[in-house]
Amino acid sequence: MGQITVGVNGRNYTVGCDNGQEEHIAELAAYIDHHIAELKESMGAVGDTRLMLLAGLIVADELSETVAKLEDLEAELEGLRQSQQSVEGKANGFETQAVQLIDGITARIDDISARLNA
Repeated sequence: MGQITVGVNGRNYTVGCDNGQEEHIAELAAYIDHHIAELKESMGAVGDTRLMLLAGLIVADELSETVAKLEDLEAELEGLRQSQQSVEGKANGFETQAVQLIDGITARIDDISARLNA
């Protein structure tokens, strides 16, 4: 199991993680630290706990919006899949009709040819 020390709001925290995940954890901590810095700039002096809570709420809100967008995209994709299946079904129907027309025309040509050769 790996460990990494990350800095958030001017303090260092040692965090355990799976081996190879250290860089990812560092990026996540930097993301939280960025939000905290923005909050400090806009709100002034606020306690560490409140900053962490607010940063967590901001990230949770971003996640919630992302999940909602993903669900919308998945629903849109499903609609497109159903449309594709409908179009494929219609195309197969048209193909069947075309084959039937060609078979009918071929039969007429064969009939005319047989009459002409008789």
